[in-house]
Amino acid sequence: MSVQTPPRLLNLAVKSLLRDEALAIAALECLPAELFPPLFMEAFSGGHRESLKAMVHAWPFGHLPLGGLMQEPQLETLKAAFDGLDILLAEKVRPRRSKLQVLDLRNTGQDFWSMWSGPRDQVCSPVGLVTVPSCKMKQPSAPLKVFIDLCLSSRAPDRFLTYLLSWAKWREGPLHLCCKRLKIFAVPMETVRKVLALVRLDCIQAVEVNCSWTLSTLGMFSSYLGQMRNVRFLSLAHIHILAEEEEELNQYVSQFTCQFFRLQHLQRLYMESPSFLKGRLDQLLRCLQTPLETLCITNCPLTESDLIHLSRCPNLRQLKDLDLSGVRLTGFSPELLQALLEEVAATLQDLDLIYCGMVDSQVEAIVPVLSRCHQLRTLGISGNLLSVATVEKLLRHTAQLRSLSLELYPAPLESYSAEGALEMGRLGQIRDELTGILRDLGQPRTIWLSTSPWPHCGNKIFYDLEPILCPCDNLA
Repeated sequence: MSVQTPPRLLNLAVKSLLRDEALAIAALECLPAELFPPLFMEAFSGGHRESLKAMVHAWPFGHLPLGGLMQEPQLETLKAAFDGLDILLAEKVRPRRSKLQVLDLRNTGQDFWSMWSGPRDQVCSPVGLVTVPSCKMKQPSAPLKVFIDLCLSSRAPDRFLTYLLSWAKWREGPLHLCCKRLKIFAVPMETVRKVLALVRLDCIQAVEVNCSWTLSTLGMFSSYLGQMRNVRFLSLAHIHILAEEEEELNQYVSQFTCQFFRLQHLQRLYMESPSFLKGRLDQLLRCLQTPLETLCITNCPLTESDLIHLSRCPNLRQLKDLDLSGVRLTGFSPELLQALLEEVAATLQDLDLIYCGMVDSQVEAIVPVLSRCHQLRTLGISGNLLSVATVEKLLRHTAQLRSLSLELYPAPLESYSAEGALEMGRLGQIRDELTGILRDLGQPRTIWLSTSPWPHCGNKIFYDLEPILCPCDNLA
């Protein structure tokens, strides 16, 4: 028979106090500060709105991580918290006990308790007590910060977000609405502009735009992007060019790329299908202000000149992640990619050249420099037209890369008939040959061979076979 753990005395005390909500609110003035978090959690779970409002107004800590309690946004709880904030904002001087500076509505996944005072079992220990100064001097009011992650999409209206933005619109002076992560999915630019007008743009650190925007729309967004000077992560996808925009293409590209002069902290840049940069990539590269850790330019045409500028850009020489998947390199000089990899060999950890249309001569040109990428963890080169000899050469030259843990290769050309049909019997023979090579090399490895039809833009089909395993205990 199991024995249930009895409720802790603290839990019983806060439940008892909240049975009389008026008494609980009156007790806040003299309640020890360390009892605020457990009382707040109980009021939250029990739906005691008046107590929540009063506790927000009297919160004796600088940070209230309300989002950590909400698995899903709860509008009524939000209203109660904002009612408490409204009382604070209306007061010319702060109440003696109130220390609240930040209301955090983000669901960070962190435990509510650990975010304010450390592990739960220390909250009521003698050394863990948190005291509030007894000084009765009135404190000058400072702007309150409300932190939230914004995701703008065309789905059904988000009542939580709608209420928050409506509330913040009339309190811009004493309130700073701060957003660190901004995601935009298929919403009109006018909606984006209305939201960004309420947000402290210099707080934003990560921006993801996945919209079918025209180049002129990107131009309108660019003026906001330039104000996000603390952005570290930027992802743009599916920007397309209208026929009537062709004449002003250079102007739009310049309007976008010049914003990178202001992005002094950018580390990771992802661009999906940025066809407007074909032949103009240098305009963006020369505006970079800091060394990038990640550069992903995928599924778009580039010129040989663009590749030359990539290899010569000083702010790409510390790259950890390079992804050029879907960039057609067919017919490019083999030395161009080799020169780029030479510049990043010391730091490169992840390299993706999937569906680049490369042939044996181009891959063989980069094999020597790949063998010097000692930090390399993943290598993706599937979807290219390679012979079994080239795949074997890749396996041998990368054998000493101790960090390499994920390798994606194409099924060699010899796996297919003259008509392009996959011959499973021949593929099985090649797999056996490659397994033998891995065993001879004497290093534990797992590689994947992939079969796919030649990729067409927007219609990639990819079939993974079982991996070829070569564990240490099977080397004998």
